[in-house]
Amino acid sequence: MTKTLEKVETQDQLPDSASVVIIGGGIVGVTAALALAERNISVVLLEKGHIAGEQSSRNLGWIRKTNRHLHDVPLAQAADKLWAEMPDRVGCDVGYKQAGIMFLAKTEAQLTMHKDWLKSVESLSLDSRIVTPEEVDELVPGGKGDWLGGIYTPSDGVAEPSIAATAIANAAMKKGAVIVQQCAVRTLSTEGGKISGVVTEKGEIRCEQVLLAGGAWSRRFLGNLGISFPTLPLICSVLRTKPMEGPTNIAVGGPDFSFRKHQDGGYIITQRGKLDAPITLDHLLVGHKYLDQLRTQRSFLNVSMGSYFFKDLGLSRRWNGKSRTPFEKVRTNDPQHNPDLNQQALNNLRQAWPIFEKAEIAEAWAGIIDVTPDSNPVIDHVTSIPGLTVATGFSGHGFGTGPAAGQLAADLIAKVEPIIDPSAYRFDRL
Repeated sequence: MTKTLEKVETQDQLPDSASVVIIGGGIVGVTAALALAERNISVVLLEKGHIAGEQSSRNLGWIRKTNRHLHDVPLAQAADKLWAEMPDRVGCDVGYKQAGIMFLAKTEAQLTMHKDWLKSVESLSLDSRIVTPEEVDELVPGGKGDWLGGIYTPSDGVAEPSIAATAIANAAMKKGAVIVQQCAVRTLSTEGGKISGVVTEKGEIRCEQVLLAGGAWSRRFLGNLGISFPTLPLICSVLRTKPMEGPTNIAVGGPDFSFRKHQDGGYIITQRGKLDAPITLDHLLVGHKYLDQLRTQRSFLNVSMGSYFFKDLGLSRRWNGKSRTPFEKVRTNDPQHNPDLNQQALNNLRQAWPIFEKAEIAEAWAGIIDVTPDSNPVIDHVTSIPGLTVATGFSGHGFGTGPAAGQLAADLIAKVEPIIDPSAYRFDRL
């Protein structure tokens, strides 16, 4: 876990029953719990480790519409509204700032990519716009990057991953949700062909519906139920600087770095042009579904086969309700960060904005991103198991849309009008 993650105090006792059980205490799971509790629907959220212990506290904190697929933008627009309302809704700050996000272009090809995206979403009337080199200097002063331009969306923003899910979880409990940490769900119970409960390491809870919001663990959980759900892991390394003077509050993405202001006065920085891609058994099983992604994004991937392969191979893929599961063996997925990538990011940023020569690293970490073949999540019912809904596979951009994704999942469970049209997130598309 990151050093700044705020912990949540929860109960240890497992309730006998609930209307809904949520598996996974990330940003999506806790938001769904809050939305259900606000409707007076009894809900229990179970987390095998700590709330937001994995990717929900390890991401960059960006809340963006920019560069999302056309059909994914409405979820991001809905999330903007929910993020803005979140402090009043949960009764405390979540670090949300609508300060804008800008992506930079060094080459004509990069600038054309931004223009093409802007054209693809022109029907949505976003406030995104192409900016000139002069505007880049005005918005983010002190640079030496010699940019051709970029794309800027003033209504994009950031929030703080280390406090957001915690605040939402606390609000959900105040409104009646029950949260139990250090409690892994092993499998589902069924009666008459539909869900009747969940089996955990602490016993069984009777319930009518289950929401799986397990992030990178969802593929393994569903696989044990005989359901194929294709995701592959990527590892993003991140660093946080000590407090320092900097050029802007705008979050900035260059071709080979990104940065944004942290609430403590430092900056969150990553090597935006590279992700570690450890080979796993799943690459042999579902890798063929990713061939199109590989063709277009191979240069962004550090493909390797090493210790991650063998650690993953050592975790069971089949078990029963009486067996100790992978979720109990690995409470928190905590991959090693790549110091070379972090140093590259810092070096590249220093060339573009020399003020970062003063940057001192306060902390570094890594997180596992669960990537689907089309880089979009699934938020849908699983027809083969009535009562099961999934909200997972967010492919590295789930924090920003998390409040809307959790709300959408809660809407589907409660059978009310959904916050947006959910058809883009159907399970069967994969």
